[in-house]
Amino acid sequence: MIEEYRPLSPTARFLLSAAAFVVIVAGMKAAVTLLIPFLLSLFIAVIAAPPLFFLKEKGVPSGLAMVSVVGMIIIVGLMLAWLVGGSLNDFTSNLPSYQEILKQQSQRLVSWLGEQGVELELKALTTYFDPAKAMALAGSLMSSLGNVLTQAFLILITVIFMLFEANSFQTKLKDHAESPERSLARVDAITSSIKRYMVIKTSTSLLTGILVATLLALLGVDYPLLWGTLAFLFNYVPNIGSIIAAVPAVLLALIQLGPQMALWTAVGYLIINSVVGNGIEPRFMGKGLGLSPLIVFISLVFWGWILGPVGMFLSVPLTMTMKIVLDSNPDTRNYAAMLG
Repeated sequence: MIEEYRPLSPTARFLLSAAAFVVIVAGMKAAVTLLIPFLLSLFIAVIAAPPLFFLKEKGVPSGLAMVSVVGMIIIVGLMLAWLVGGSLNDFTSNLPSYQEILKQQSQRLVSWLGEQGVELELKALTTYFDPAKAMALAGSLMSSLGNVLTQAFLILITVIFMLFEANSFQTKLKDHAESPERSLARVDAITSSIKRYMVIKTSTSLLTGILVATLLALLGVDYPLLWGTLAFLFNYVPNIGSIIAAVPAVLLALIQLGPQMALWTAVGYLIINSVVGNGIEPRFMGKGLGLSPLIVFISLVFWGWILGPVGMFLSVPLTMTMKIVLDSNPDTRNYAAMLG
């Protein structure tokens, strides 16, 4: 005799969900070398899809539209490698000397504080605040991001296949879904929200990067294009990202130009991120597409632990995508509200 099905208790459901989560995270950690180029390809494809669909709506043939969009991706990638590659190699080679200068400045600071009657040991200062380690972390971060360029061909091929698949996805959904109209409406709502978020965030990040590079070039800080690129990338991480992007540039200004110019550099970063992040971006983004600072921090740590520096860059777009998907379903809308 077949036993009657009994639903799982809340505790059992929780334990089962937790076990499934652990298995998924372990699988992602094990497959990180494949996951990073795939997620970067997906990120680029989401940004490239709106121009592709725009060209097709204007009557451009599909093949020509695809070639145009892929050509733009290649041009942007080559320009990025050309502009940043040399600065990155130069900065990495000079990193040991920068760290040594920061140690000497820390010693002078301790001596000056001693003259003012504040007794402080250098070891105690470096235990809680070590600028040399912060500069080394910046170098490691930039090197890790630079290593992604070695997978550029694989990423480009994956982006092309994703864009081809985007053209035929709606047709496949109509042919195989049980309720095509309802499924299409839901998929369109999700993809429209994700595209809108990514387009707005990419535009404001690009503006931030341009303003930061211009500021540093005017102040005379070395490698302005490198720090502008870093500001562009980490502007995808609200609040925390601007701090991460500003630290190495401010420390370099301190090494190269002295405390006064380092202060002006920090003030410039603060003004740029306040105007773009608190003025321009919310006006276009709206309040419904935001994440709480706690969720931003947790996602930064979580995705950074799984994927490394690339995960820190992708942390908020990934979490934002999850929030949009949850918000599209009435059954999970409460979870999306908790992330907001």
